[in-house]
Amino acid sequence: MFRRRTALSVSAAAALLAATPLLAACGTDAHPGAAAIVDGKRITVAQLQSRVKDIRAAQAKSPQGEQLVTNTGRLSLATLNGMIFDEVLARAAKDAGVTVTRAEIQRWRTTAEQHSGGAERLKLMWLQQGIAPDEIDAMVRNQLLMDGLARHLGADRNLPQGQQKLAQVLSTTSRAMGVDVNPRFGKWDDQQVILGETKDPWIIPAAPQQQQV
Repeated sequence: MFRRRTALSVSAAAALLAATPLLAACGTDAHPGAAAIVDGKRITVAQLQSRVKDIRAAQAKSPQGEQLVTNTGRLSLATLNGMIFDEVLARAAKDAGVTVTRAEIQRWRTTAEQHSGGAERLKLMWLQQGIAPDEIDAMVRNQLLMDGLARHLGADRNLPQGQQKLAQVLSTTSRAMGVDVNPRFGKWDDQQVILGETKDPWIIPAAPQQQQV
């Protein structure tokens, strides 16, 4: 029930969990201060670090805080991956005429809380995936957009063929949006719709900051 917002396949999820830790990076020469540019929209390094800080702060308050931090040790890249994917999904849904209402988000969340054992349990489940409590509604919205887009395409998300059909649309949308990631944070893969680690030997990732716990 709780599909991760960026998980189109098991391999994609594995790649996401292999992401790098919080990075301190100034933007590229073309986009100073930007972690990524998506369809001309800047995702700044400051915005990325602020979101990572919020997640760490929420994890620190949990009785399982130490374990949560350990399990999401490469949080910065995973968070940036999600921020980019959110933009791609929103555009794909908009192009398909798929919308989500506040009432639908509330109904989904209420049902999820009942199935997971309560509101606090649901928050913990999302926190284990690196999602802060104040981001849950946004994640629910993404879930509903994915479901709506799949229905629009006639794609069953529980079948490989359906996943592939959905991935193809997201891939096409991603290419059209011209995702440009600061090389210090990695390289965006339009085909897989995911942010991977930097592999070019001449690009050296920025030194990681001390993690905020």
